[in-house]
Amino acid sequence: MSMTSADIREAFLAYFASKGHQRVASASLIPGNDPTLLFTNAGMVPFKDVFLGDEQRDYVKATSSQRCLRAGGKHNDLENVGYTARHHTFFEMLGNFSFGDYFKREAIQYAWEFLTGVLQLPKEKLWVTVFTEDDEAYDIWAKEIGVPTDRISRIGAKDNFWAMGDTGPCGPCSEIFYDHGAEVWGGPPGTPEEDGDRYIEIWNLVFMQYNRQADGTLLPLPKPSVDTGMGLERIAAVLQHVHSNYDIDLFQALIAAAAKVIGTEDLTSKSLRVIADHIRSCSFLIADGVQPSNEGRGYVLRRIIRRAVRHGNMLGAKGPFFYRLVAELVTQMGQAYPELVDKQSVIEQALKREEEQFGKTLERGLTILNDALAELEGSVLPGDLVFKLYDTYGFPMDLTADMAREKGLTVDEAGFAKAMDEQRQRAQQASNFGMDYNERLKSAQRSEFTGYDQVAGSAQVVELFADGEQVEHLAAEQRGIVVLSATPFYAESGGQIGDTGKLIVNGGEFIVTDTQYIGKAIAHHGHTTAAINLGDSVQAHIDAERRAAIKRNHSATHLLHAALRNLLGEHVTQKGSLVTAERLRFDFSHFEPVTAAQLDAIERQVNEEIVSNHALQAELMSIDAAKAAGAMALFGEKYDDQVRVVRMGDFSMELCGGTHVERTGDIGSLRIVSEAGIASGVRRIEAVTGMAASQYTLQQQQQLRAAAGLFKTDWTHLVERITQQQERSKGLEKTITELQQQLAAHAGSDLVAGAEKINDVKVIVAQVHNVESKALRSMVDDLKNQLQSGVVVLALATDDKVSLIVGVTSDLTQRVKAGDVVNTAAQAVGGKGGGRPDMAQAGGQHPEQIPAALAAAKEKITELLR
Repeated sequence: MSMTSADIREAFLAYFASKGHQRVASASLIPGNDPTLLFTNAGMVPFKDVFLGDEQRDYVKATSSQRCLRAGGKHNDLENVGYTARHHTFFEMLGNFSFGDYFKREAIQYAWEFLTGVLQLPKEKLWVTVFTEDDEAYDIWAKEIGVPTDRISRIGAKDNFWAMGDTGPCGPCSEIFYDHGAEVWGGPPGTPEEDGDRYIEIWNLVFMQYNRQADGTLLPLPKPSVDTGMGLERIAAVLQHVHSNYDIDLFQALIAAAAKVIGTEDLTSKSLRVIADHIRSCSFLIADGVQPSNEGRGYVLRRIIRRAVRHGNMLGAKGPFFYRLVAELVTQMGQAYPELVDKQSVIEQALKREEEQFGKTLERGLTILNDALAELEGSVLPGDLVFKLYDTYGFPMDLTADMAREKGLTVDEAGFAKAMDEQRQRAQQASNFGMDYNERLKSAQRSEFTGYDQVAGSAQVVELFADGEQVEHLAAEQRGIVVLSATPFYAESGGQIGDTGKLIVNGGEFIVTDTQYIGKAIAHHGHTTAAINLGDSVQAHIDAERRAAIKRNHSATHLLHAALRNLLGEHVTQKGSLVTAERLRFDFSHFEPVTAAQLDAIERQVNEEIVSNHALQAELMSIDAAKAAGAMALFGEKYDDQVRVVRMGDFSMELCGGTHVERTGDIGSLRIVSEAGIASGVRRIEAVTGMAASQYTLQQQQQLRAAAGLFKTDWTHLVERITQQQERSKGLEKTITELQQQLAAHAGSDLVAGAEKINDVKVIVAQVHNVESKALRSMVDDLKNQLQSGVVVLALATDDKVSLIVGVTSDLTQRVKAGDVVNTAAQAVGGKGGGRPDMAQAGGQHPEQIPAALAAAKEKITELLR
């Protein structure tokens, strides 16, 4: 019996563990603290800083099965998924890594032993490539491993020099291919037939030697290292004797589950492949904290979900189905990735909600498409409209083309492609994921932070920076950065703002205006009143009062996070935070506004925990032990193997390196100031604590008393008095509306009586007065009914603005389209508009041009009625 995907994964990890490699759990799909990448797209991403020498770990050899995603940014396989045998949005990368321990010889020997010894692949089935200039690797393969030279290909930099991106770690590589046999078309790597399916790459051994700079320069890495990657799906296909990754056990289970929930029996459908692939990427993204939205990672997730749903609809799916596949995915991969088990209900809820929302979006898109088809002149659907349907409503171009074809129309594919290119350019320009990985200050120091229990301390200056460069001296009155051997100053991280204060040195002061990390060094930014030299002794003093306020707000965010999860649900996860001395800001995943009653309950629960006066406990433990204990890890954070766990009674337990109060009672109290949506599926709460909370309550009381005074009552009867005033106002508004309708009816009779004829068609072109703008539509409908056949053009000036409306009776819409007339008139008043053929509206900014606008409208009507 062939090995299952799970068997292969475990065999790989166990083999390298037996060779002294540390088994490392898969990192998140969201790269921790790495602004250069949208997603984790290769197995080495979590070790990137280790390769650069910027991070140290307590092991020098590692092995992992890393979850990866390629569906956005530079590495994007989305459009190929389902139509090729080996493209995926989500895949697992088996890898072994050396951080300056072993290099080419051992990497090659390990790979050969695992493939031919553990997996028992026939040696004669394996082909090898090396970088053209890498004679060392070539000789190891040929002379030591014994691979025949006719099965070793020298390949150029395009395929055999690996790089994460335009900058960063890189080096030559050696690829291992599997020969599926002569019955499959294709040639060995490096031949004209290499794109065939006979020879398939299964493992890439990267010999990490360089750090590529922005100008292309290759700088040697501190320690030559090894990064290998073998796609689990590809090697499973080889071992299970199938040619497509979608025929392996894992995918076949997902495809069968998808066919069952959709109700189709065609298990070979490309659409089922798309769905089976996409349920993995979507589920893992949600498990890693991403939610569907209209920007960034959330936008990529939304696109993948909608692509899967469209393919389900093409197969005849009735109602939401995609979320129902999560259970089978958990069955297949939950043992290897327990986060899927933990987050199953959250994933299902998010997918179902997005499916339902997309159903409504499709309906709106169809309405727009049908309206466009009704007004279309000619037989070609404009490319910009096709792009709008694709980008805004999720309509693939081929779906729009199919609908147009049914009506004898074609699609402007060139215009669609142009709009797509323009969007890509905008996305690249707006993206934050293209920065130079090396374009940052670097420090070789590792500062000791003493600020958990100190607000002052002595230390030595170990590094100085000025104008972005390392220096040995800062002159008096010069701005710069000071790095100390130890410091009580907290460097901004985890949402907590950096400390301020002063460093007393050489009879003067260095005024610290901000504190940030440079690698592992704590950098004090500011300006000095006295000269500072490397090695000088300083006395560091933080602004203790400011720190105390920051601690209150930081501890309150932990309580707030716990209360939100208790009262809104476990789908709530932190999406960002800001902790300053003045206030706290907390962003979290949630799909609807938090009601006033819920906010009251959240605030009440947090204050109950404050009054309980829990002692805060902070302890260091392994990341695995912390997670096993139930500690919350924050979205997008990168943690060391040893983490700090902060507990507040039994109410809150989070991984956090920030500073906190000693007891929850030190917070004083918390008041929620605001709650709002900041992105699709992301809400933001702002709050204050301590004296700021007391001041906020006092201001509310003052406002309440002032409002009560205006209504000539006390605050206890204020709601009653406001209700009485509202009822009175409604009565007056009703009376005004009735009087306006009477005036409009009278004016309408006069307009009908004064209608003129153009080519035997009755036309009303007039400016109206004393009419509410919102009453214009009903007024036009009434005039059309009275005319029975005719065209109505009305203009209204209100507050330096112009409202234009055009109505055409149904018997005349083939000759006169309301949109053409209203846009002609709108040009004269500096506006534009649109609508249906029988009713269209526009606005403008120049009331003095209304006569010209009406004259233009009349001229357009005359032209159309000729």
